[in-house]
Amino acid sequence: EKVEAMDPTELELKVERMKSRIDNYGEINPMAVEAYDEMKERHDTISAQREDIIAAKDSLIQTIKEIEETATVQFLDAFDKARIYFIDVFRSLFTEDDNCDLILLEPENPLESKIEIVAKPKGKRPQSISQLSGGEKTLTATALLFALYLLKPAPFCIFDEVDAPLDDANINKFNRIIKKFSQESQFIIVTHNKLTMAAVDTIYGVHMAEQGVSAVTPVDFRDW
Repeated sequence: EKVEAMDPTELELKVERMKSRIDNYGEINPMAVEAYDEMKERHDTISAQREDIIAAKDSLIQTIKEIEETATVQFLDAFDKARIYFIDVFRSLFTEDDNCDLILLEPENPLESKIEIVAKPKGKRPQSISQLSGGEKTLTATALLFALYLLKPAPFCIFDEVDAPLDDANINKFNRIIKKFSQESQFIIVTHNKLTMAAVDTIYGVHMAEQGVSAVTPVDFRDW
């Protein structure tokens, strides 16, 4: 084999540089292979866990998307039905010429959208329901309540002095609606209004027989 001749001085410099590089490596760690294997095992385990988390995240995002799609469809269906019921009941409480509506302010994002309640009795042009009278607000709230009731009827419904702001004409409208829906639900009404008391099937009067002692007296009008 042919050996290339080198200048001794250059050769010594090269040897010194190589020795210096070797010295810079420091002492050899006899446990380096075991340490590498241990770190590699930890790295592989953490990498596998990371992949599992990423897969779980993707699955969760997909599930959330499916739930939101299903919830959106069900919400829009329920909203459309409640809107129709609201208009029907509102006009039963007011007149057929009165205008009302339920409007999604962000139809492109229905699950997060606010809902505007429009209620405009005939002859009035309120900018919002806050400009209605106390009785009109009560009837509007009652119409909305019954719209939700029609969406999912409940066996019991309790009113606590809902009729207090109503005048006699509106009391009669309120009582007609109660009578209409009482075919399928039982209504319990706390009231001080004589017209409402006269319209119910059974009345339970609370009175104080003696100081500090309350008593209840029932009257069943169905027996009369």
